[in-house]
Amino acid sequence: MKAMFRSLSSFNYRLWFVGALVSNVGAWMQATTQDWVVLVDLTDNDALAVGTTMALQFGPQLLMVPISGYIADHFDRRKILMFTQTSLMLLAVGLGVLLLSGYAQLWHVFVFAFLLGVVNSIDMPARQVFVSDLVGEKDVVNAVSLNSASFNTARLIGPAVAGILIALIGSGWVFLINAASFLAVLCALFMLRVDELHKSPRATGSPLKNIVEGFRYVSARPDLTVIFIIVFIMGAFGMNFPIVASTMAVEFGRGAGEYGALSSILAVGSLTGALMAARRARPQMRVVIVAAGFFGVASTISGVMPSYWLFAVSLILVGFSTVTLLTTANSFVQTTSSSIIRGRVMALYGAILMGSTPVGAPIVGWVANVFGARWTLGVGAMAGFAALAVGLGWLVVARKLRLRRDPRSRWRLVVTHYGRPLPGTETASFTPLGLTSPIAVVRDEAESARPDTKPIPVAATDDAEDCPEARRIPNAGSPASAPQAIPVSEPEALTGQLRLPRDD
Repeated sequence: MKAMFRSLSSFNYRLWFVGALVSNVGAWMQATTQDWVVLVDLTDNDALAVGTTMALQFGPQLLMVPISGYIADHFDRRKILMFTQTSLMLLAVGLGVLLLSGYAQLWHVFVFAFLLGVVNSIDMPARQVFVSDLVGEKDVVNAVSLNSASFNTARLIGPAVAGILIALIGSGWVFLINAASFLAVLCALFMLRVDELHKSPRATGSPLKNIVEGFRYVSARPDLTVIFIIVFIMGAFGMNFPIVASTMAVEFGRGAGEYGALSSILAVGSLTGALMAARRARPQMRVVIVAAGFFGVASTISGVMPSYWLFAVSLILVGFSTVTLLTTANSFVQTTSSSIIRGRVMALYGAILMGSTPVGAPIVGWVANVFGARWTLGVGAMAGFAALAVGLGWLVVARKLRLRRDPRSRWRLVVTHYGRPLPGTETASFTPLGLTSPIAVVRDEAESARPDTKPIPVAATDDAEDCPEARRIPNAGSPASAPQAIPVSEPEALTGQLRLPRDD
């Protein structure tokens, strides 16, 4: 239990955690209210309008990725967050006043959603990378998981409270309450012990050069590319929960209170997934891939539930698989990326996750209008299975994952690396595949002899699970732990990781 919450031993992280928790409750209240206002107050149950609102809100994440990543890597992240959180507070005040005055129209919400997306596109990468400034590199995985737990605890509380407040005092007051909640995170940012922050190196050079470096870094990492493809599929077609919850509430003939309860019940599974992720020492690719398949199964089950409460309970499985996938993917991207370029990588990750919504949300909204609310879950299920297929395809094609018959047992199948047993004779010949191996660039022997290369020390290891290729690198009589100089070209050095050549 102590290991699960170890990041909270840091004063700065505790302060940030509490402030962010309060603010996240308000943010979930606002998000729930915004979707209900569009679906019920400003339109006649138009799911396409909800999808359009989501597209406008998350579209800027995709459009502004070069700028937002550059800002996160070049400027003081604490000051960036002070600016973005203040801006979000003022936007909430603006729409709240419009709703209370009775002048709010649909186009007002569209403009508000777009401006919200612009500010969030700057806030998101800075906020995610700021975690490493608070706790340092060794506790990043745990801190990211606890952040997700905070986010989903707020998701458990916020929508349910919003549903009650919409019925009691009206939608406009919910926006103003959210505006007040930003004071908690702003106070936390002001009270941080600045001298205890873990300062990471700032990127240098022109903005254009830095933007190109960010894209080049990701393109040189096949593992990140697969993560980004999975996240895009899930973000576009699987995680349109505002559309799913609002249309299914109407499908079952329920009101604002029951609609808010759906998001809170979804958060029960989400919180469980986040806390389980906090226990893991390191993020693993296989968890991302399996979670995508589990999401497909969970969405299928939810889509066929005959009653409101059975549907609500089934959402726990959907929430669990969603947060398991996203938290693990987020941690994997952060912990395997070089600190000097992490802001740009996280900006691209956020752009793909949130920017995929404008692609899928209008389509899912149209599906709900034409085929019925249950088909929104059908689309989500297909997205989960498609993401699973991408992950398994990468394992089979790029990693050469194979099932082989164990020679000691007629009926037992085992997983092997690169389609063949590993060096050794007995059980070691069939060491299960480690999906966390660093994978970046595959080089030919001829390429390593180029004149513009430079050596990077790589320690040989006998741990097949962590780096199976390293077991087959000859040491030329040196001890097993002695590092070897492997020539690496400049683009490969940029990744900060190295995939050693295979002997086949």
